[in-house]
Amino acid sequence: MNQATSGNTENFAFIILISGVATIGGFLFGFDSGVINGTVDGLKAAFNSDDVASGFNVASMLLGCAVGAFFAGRLADLYGRRFMLIIAAIFFIVSAWGSGVAGSSGEFIVYRVIGGLAVGAASVMAPAYIAEVAPARYRGALATVQQVAIITGLFMAFLSNYFLADASGSAMNPLWMDFETWRWMFWIELIPAFIFLFALLLIPESPRFLVVKQHKEKALGILQRLYGTVAGQKKLDDIDASLEGDHHRPKLGDLIDKASGKLRPIVWVGIGLATFQQLVGINVVFYYGAVLWQAVGFGENDALLINVVSGALSIGAVVLALVLVDKIGRKPILLIGSIGMTVTLGITAFAFTTASQNAAGEVSLGDGMGVVALISANIYVMFFNFSWGPVMWVLLGEMFPNQIRGSGLAVAGLAQWGSNFLVSWTFPMLLGSLGLAFAYSLYTLGALISIFFVAKFVYETKGMELENMKG
Repeated sequence: MNQATSGNTENFAFIILISGVATIGGFLFGFDSGVINGTVDGLKAAFNSDDVASGFNVASMLLGCAVGAFFAGRLADLYGRRFMLIIAAIFFIVSAWGSGVAGSSGEFIVYRVIGGLAVGAASVMAPAYIAEVAPARYRGALATVQQVAIITGLFMAFLSNYFLADASGSAMNPLWMDFETWRWMFWIELIPAFIFLFALLLIPESPRFLVVKQHKEKALGILQRLYGTVAGQKKLDDIDASLEGDHHRPKLGDLIDKASGKLRPIVWVGIGLATFQQLVGINVVFYYGAVLWQAVGFGENDALLINVVSGALSIGAVVLALVLVDKIGRKPILLIGSIGMTVTLGITAFAFTTASQNAAGEVSLGDGMGVVALISANIYVMFFNFSWGPVMWVLLGEMFPNQIRGSGLAVAGLAQWGSNFLVSWTFPMLLGSLGLAFAYSLYTLGALISIFFVAKFVYETKGMELENMKG
């Protein structure tokens, strides 16, 4: 009895270890997304950018994310999940260094796009890798750790930005070796990026990918280390059978239903999940949080500190999701999140209808409505990070059948990051022309529609084996 328990513990420890390495990609995803938050003013000053150009400087990474997510999903079917994560780690390193040394807006955009390729690849490959090595009963919780890592990365970026700006007085001021503080905000990312690269060299390839490539003996060794001798052999047979029903070499054309000649319904669900996660406007808070709170009336350092508080609250919300996702399921959590975001976004939008704007275009709120906007926006972020933040990635990593997982993730990832780009790029223009109230009203509408989308189209995957996913 003790021996069996010990064996199970060793297997679980191994699963935790390799899943944990994969989630460092999520940490970098969050850090790379959040670090831009405190550098917007520095970028404007360094590159003399207007609202449109500034929006593109921030959103340029997202173009790379869309491309990276799409091609990582496809290339992972050819070269492996671990291989693509290694490429992502290298790109994180190049982007972190280059973004800090950039001398022009064009050069900065090139390095941010490279970072985007890394973020896009990590965003789809880390949850896919975790889903393919984790037992069904733990899969939701382990995949949710990816979102904990993303939020932790965001939190650490906000914290790092705050302390660096506090040390120098402003993101635009020189810090160490006479380099501006905003440049150091990017260079700090080199530390976790190198850790990620070296840690990836210690974990195995996804056994499901190895079965696809007909490396069954190697896959069996990994599966038996994960699940035990008997269970590992059975899992190998199940994976093999799920592929033999069609063919072993996945391709993009597998997304088309052979009977109808149309895109499989499960792919449309994936695209919908990916798109709605962005239409609720969450990345406006991630990328422009400091700018947003300065508009409410806070100074630069206070605004950066509010980001730190928001990050800490977000981590708590994701931990709650981690505890509940395998107990109450994915769909109920999404519905709770959609309803909560609709209410809190609506309140935030209403608060900004009372805002005034001076001749310089600066927005301000009265003390009462400023507090309402601050509280409702932070509760909104908590609802997002309890629901759509982690659960969308959990579902995308597990909901597609083995045959189309890479291709399905490619298309859904492209939709997710394409939507992210549009929302992030258009926000400065909305802020400058139509105002925060209008922008938040649009995001409220997105959250409202997502309630009906989840209720009608999303099905529950809690406890299902990957080999039993239907599409």
